[in-house]
Amino acid sequence: MSQAAAIDDAVDVMGRANDRLAGRSPEEILCWASGRFAHRLAFATGLGPEGLVLVDLIARHRLPVDVFTLDTGLFFPETYALWRRVEERYGISIRAARPELSVAQQAARHGDDLWALEPDRCCAMRKVEPLAKALAPHEAWISAIRADQTPDRAVARVVERDRRHGLVKVNPLLAWSSADVWAYLRAHDVPTNLLHEQGYPSIGCWPCTSAVGFGEDARAGRWRGHVKTECGLHSRPRGFASPLTHDVSKGA
Repeated sequence: MSQAAAIDDAVDVMGRANDRLAGRSPEEILCWASGRFAHRLAFATGLGPEGLVLVDLIARHRLPVDVFTLDTGLFFPETYALWRRVEERYGISIRAARPELSVAQQAARHGDDLWALEPDRCCAMRKVEPLAKALAPHEAWISAIRADQTPDRAVARVVERDRRHGLVKVNPLLAWSSADVWAYLRAHDVPTNLLHEQGYPSIGCWPCTSAVGFGEDARAGRWRGHVKTECGLHSRPRGFASPLTHDVSKGA
């Protein structure tokens, strides 16, 4: 199949899938994705509340999904402890996708505290590039984003074309709220990060995550002091028009 034909086929699949999956539960969306893409489907989890809902569903239904996390080397100790707890609870292995440089090597090459001086560059090296490598063998990937989290995420669709990686992206929790997520976690006794009880609703790398005060947005503690709101994993490429449009001349 030619590249153009493959892209047309993918766009057609996404359009029909969105019509079919509108209003469906995350469980149904995951089952559709695992059936459609079999062992060519990956899930990148940051071990946040939303991601843990999907880990629970994937493990509960024994879906053939490659589950991994982007281990930046800068997780909180509580996050590393949670990673171990989740693997033990579900009897699964969450593989680590790591950057080319260790934190020490990055400091030696680019200076100390790159995350404070150039947070976009640090995220690109420690998260965006490792994600691209981890997704390379796959045809589709699952994310745990919700539409109400950021402006970029607000325009996502349940099934869409990921132009950055040339894959299909599936967003089972897009229509859920934070209340929906936490209701599920409590109902199924899913392990969560102990930092959530200490004022950290959204948790990333320790240098770029702080506790949130009363009345602040749930993501206000991420990259505090910067205009940055996304690490880049879910940012829309410039010139983005529609999840289902494509330009064959620019490739997948």
